Amino acid sequence: MSVFKKAAAVAAGTLFLLGSVAGPSQAKDNTTINDGLVNVTVGDVTVRDAVDLNVAASVAATVCALVDADVLVLAQQVDATGKKEVVCKTDAGAVKLVNNK
Repeated sequence: MSVFKKAAAVAAGTLFLLGSVAGPSQAKDNTTINDGLVNVTVGDVTVRDAVDLNVAASVAATVCALVDADVLVLAQQVDATGKKEVVCKTDAGAVKLVNNK
């Protein structure tokens, strides 16, 4: 094998290893922003996964008998920012709107 072929093989192997190391760091946070979908959770259980904002607001408002805030607005904020919002607290745990991934 010529020196050129050996150098090319080493370079290709190095690029392959660097690519495999750098790959996972690029997929670190794959939260989807502004797609019109959020999750509804109660405690640590996901009740509805990746549902339309209106459906999420309806589910959360149904579970939470007395809600001080406009739940649809909270769902829109979660979808826009990626930050979770607590709608209310129940015996089963906090009812949260969480951005889908």
